[in-house]
Amino acid sequence: MTAIKNKIDFAVIMTVEGANPNGDPLNGNRPRTTVDGYGEISDVCIKRKIRNRLQDMGCKVFVQSDDRSDDGCKSLRERAEPIVKGKNADDLVEAVCNEWIDVRAFGQLFAFSNKGKSKKGEEEGLENSKGVSIGIRGPVSIRPAFSAAPVTITSLQITKSVNSVESETRGSDTMGMKHRVDHAVYTVYGSINTQLAQKTGFSDEDAEILKKALITLFENDSSSARPDGSMDVVRVYWWKHNCPGGQYSSAKVHGSLTVTPKVSEPRGIDDYEIKLSELDGLKPEIYE
Repeated sequence: MTAIKNKIDFAVIMTVEGANPNGDPLNGNRPRTTVDGYGEISDVCIKRKIRNRLQDMGCKVFVQSDDRSDDGCKSLRERAEPIVKGKNADDLVEAVCNEWIDVRAFGQLFAFSNKGKSKKGEEEGLENSKGVSIGIRGPVSIRPAFSAAPVTITSLQITKSVNSVESETRGSDTMGMKHRVDHAVYTVYGSINTQLAQKTGFSDEDAEILKKALITLFENDSSSARPDGSMDVVRVYWWKHNCPGGQYSSAKVHGSLTVTPKVSEPRGIDDYEIKLSELDGLKPEIYE
């Protein structure tokens, strides 16, 4: 496959209704918020959902959740060793990018022992006997998602009807808290860099797969914190430039799309104004 030749920018507008889109483990797993009270979903959380969708679509993924492991590997090292063993640094990069779509897309740090020589080492007659740590920069960058308005968080005290272990009295672990965002509209922006795509081999076919993953981001993503239907992709914008460097900067492209509430207490997507400013010569594909 040939690496993409044209820069791509994209945006995803999503709704949250009575769900915890991204809990903060340092704050009792409450939904993440900014200091101004706006909802936030980390880029790491969004990439996790994309990787899950890529797996569902039959793609090979390197960074898999333990409960989604499809090859029986218990760690990244175990998954990587058959591919990287005995390879020099340059061959290793090519091999892992060919093997896993998420490495081609997001990059990855391979900090595993690998006795071999890079091309520079071969020229200097040096062998890396202590192993190598190789960082691969991926062409797909994703920003954290933020809500269009400050969010209201509801917290509930919950109990279990049975102890986790045998006991004559109710254990302390039978009590807990559950948090949810009552309503919010989040927007996430991202880009695909052609220069980095040349290095990892991220292709137009990969870009189409990524687009499908974004459109169906919350399929097979339900949990107690995110029941089916509580999170939904409303719209995906896909800007494909006509040149490698892009007709406009990503900041200008992302800034052309704004989502603002029309009322003081929005309760649904119709309570927001979604405005797309026209950029001369660059029109996005829009997927409802």
